[in-house]
Amino acid sequence: MITIHRIIAVLEKSYTPPKSFLTHQSPFQLLVATVLSAQCTDVRVNIITQSLFKKYRMPEDFARAPLRQIAADIRTCSYFNTKARYLQELSRMIIRKFHGRVPDTMEELMQLPGVGRKTASIILFVAYGKREGIAVDTHVFRVARRLGLSKGTSPEKVELDLMKAVPREKWGELNPLFISFGRDICTARNRTCEVCPFRKECPSSNALGRKDLGKAGK
Repeated sequence: MITIHRIIAVLEKSYTPPKSFLTHQSPFQLLVATVLSAQCTDVRVNIITQSLFKKYRMPEDFARAPLRQIAADIRTCSYFNTKARYLQELSRMIIRKFHGRVPDTMEELMQLPGVGRKTASIILFVAYGKREGIAVDTHVFRVARRLGLSKGTSPEKVELDLMKAVPREKWGELNPLFISFGRDICTARNRTCEVCPFRKECPSSNALGRKDLGKAGK
């Protein structure tokens, strides 16, 4: 069985990812970009926010703008109508309840519309340097299950398993490391197990003819 310490050590030698792949210059911009990134690629979000952040710089800009206009400005993003509503509502809450500042606790962040544990964990680590959880996106979910770190069938269960296994000082770094590995080698389709550094130990190794444990229900 592969230990989490070996996994992290190998990935840290192979990749030097940023804390976030989303372009931002403030905690608020990071929050907006992360909300937009749900079921949407980072590349697409960064294209959208390049122009969006020139027009909407502060929570007040989203709070005052017509909802229909916000939706039009993010229309190339998946679920743009729902996300437009989230952006306006969370902006108004930030102004009303948090004095214009993106909160820095898990409890307060999760009060914001459209913000769950994954988004909150990213904001806390990237914007404030706090390790309060592990952001489990599709890459982290897939890689964690394939490597035998979790048998969880939901992001919440996979996060709990990872939080038990991973040293807390690595919680924030795990997400970009697993994303890098998941995009490079341990891809959703056509994974390249033959060049994977864990191919001999991985319980999902295609190189050894093993069953793919990456998806829930398998």
